[in-house]
Amino acid sequence: MLATAILLATSTFLTPPLPLQSEAIGGYAAGCLKGSMALPLEGPGYQVIRSKRLRYYGHPDLIHYLQGLANRTKMAGMPDLYIADLAMARGGPFTSGHRSHQTGLDADIWFRMADRPIAKWEQDAPKEWALIDEPSYRVLPGRFGPQQLTLLRLAADRPEVTRIFINPALKAEVCKRAGDEPWVYKLRPWVGHFSHFHVRLRCPAGSPDCQPQAPIPPGNGCGAELASWLKDKPQLPKVSTSYRAPTLPSRCEG
Repeated sequence: MLATAILLATSTFLTPPLPLQSEAIGGYAAGCLKGSMALPLEGPGYQVIRSKRLRYYGHPDLIHYLQGLANRTKMAGMPDLYIADLAMARGGPFTSGHRSHQTGLDADIWFRMADRPIAKWEQDAPKEWALIDEPSYRVLPGRFGPQQLTLLRLAADRPEVTRIFINPALKAEVCKRAGDEPWVYKLRPWVGHFSHFHVRLRCPAGSPDCQPQAPIPPGNGCGAELASWLKDKPQLPKVSTSYRAPTLPSRCEG
């Protein structure tokens, strides 16, 4: 019964939309997407992973941002990016994995890169790609190096990026190596994110019903705020076994 309810609640958002003006509606964790664009499953400098989830849609601003990021990293001589979840065809809530990613303005990008197609078993074994040892909250040797720092720099240093969610231990590494750089304040500590980071774009032009997130507090976030996250070594939150769909804006119905 629960699986049937989840499927019925989200089936509208799995169907590719008809062509119309692109618009992000509602909030990042309670919204939808009109006129989405699919990110091609591979292109210069990147490949989409876990494509069977059908979570490779986004607002055109997000698709253009990701393709631009892949081009910039390629020009910097870096390996291909692995891009994971964006949004479903019509946005809306996922049945698992994320509370956000609902308006086509969020994207998950893996830290590890390689100039080869990724095997299915690797895509489904995230701990093999983790940069952090969960019990100790220690950054694993050789997993976060100059390439990962450059990737974050290229990802964050764009005006359309409002914030990037990153594991607190990795934020601490960035603060050590590049704490005085102006883009570092956009890196926001959050639970999980052991193998990837989460880019969030601002509300795009032409989306009057998009709800922006509150501004980031002043400063680079490398002081007391970060220390409070690291104090208790935050792990992934407990996931409820019951499905509770968010209340979506009326424009998301139908």
